[in-house]
Amino acid sequence: MNVKRVLDTLGGEYVVIDASGHVLGRLSSIIAKRLLKGERIVVVNAEKAVITGDESAVFERYKSKYDRGSKEKGPYFPKHPEKIFKRTVRGML
Repeated sequence: MNVKRVLDTLGGEYVVIDASGHVLGRLSSIIAKRLLKGERIVVVNAEKAVITGDESAVFERYKSKYDRGSKEKGPYFPKHPEKIFKRTVRGML
């Protein structure tokens, strides 16, 4: 895992994590633990994170959740990689 600490212009410290090539769930659990400790984290290359499992099973589970909700009233499921990553981390907090 490529981790780099960066100082903000206001004196705050951020941890920059490169998600390329890492398993989404495992990386999300590591990030969730660090967030609970109070660290500020920025994730780059979220679209290059790997989702494991049978591709058709993952798609069917996602589609069944999407079909349950109303298109106008939700629930809305993210389509962008960074939002999928954010939702995964939020679910672990």
